[in-house]
Amino acid sequence: MPTSAALAPVWQVLGSVLDPEVPALSVVDLGLVREVLAHDDGLEIVLTPTYSGCPATELIERNVLEAVAAAGFGPARVTLRRAPAWSTDWISAEGRQKLLDYGIAPPGPVDPTEGVPMQFVGRTPSGQRLPCPRCGSQQTERLSAFGSTACKALYRCLSCREPFEHFKPI
Repeated sequence: MPTSAALAPVWQVLGSVLDPEVPALSVVDLGLVREVLAHDDGLEIVLTPTYSGCPATELIERNVLEAVAAAGFGPARVTLRRAPAWSTDWISAEGRQKLLDYGIAPPGPVDPTEGVPMQFVGRTPSGQRLPCPRCGSQQTERLSAFGSTACKALYRCLSCREPFEHFKPI
């Protein structure tokens, strides 16, 4: 059975598989890849989708398997692990920077004292503003609780006047 060091090249390949909804991030950046396991009959890649109804899950599975096969690491299979539920806390520091560079305000940490596992509307504490990912201004306003996907909200910077999305902490 290969060691975790022997599986590092597989992780590197998975780091090149982009998320179809936020193509600035890989599935590794997002924390979707939980484990890579070597079995006698091939690799098992364990993924946790961002939420159980995510429409991109099937495409992500296919892209992961195609990337692993193209790199010569097949055969492989994907296992979906839905518990524990994915959290934006699993996004890597590099992934958060990539979101910011892409123009999406990255999520802050999830507050475990809230007792709410997922909340799509309003997690920004009263009076606190999200900084604009383009100019850094704190003068921003939320335009819509939903952006291009349910996991993002739409904001506008009042200083540079540019719209931007915020990846909601869940």
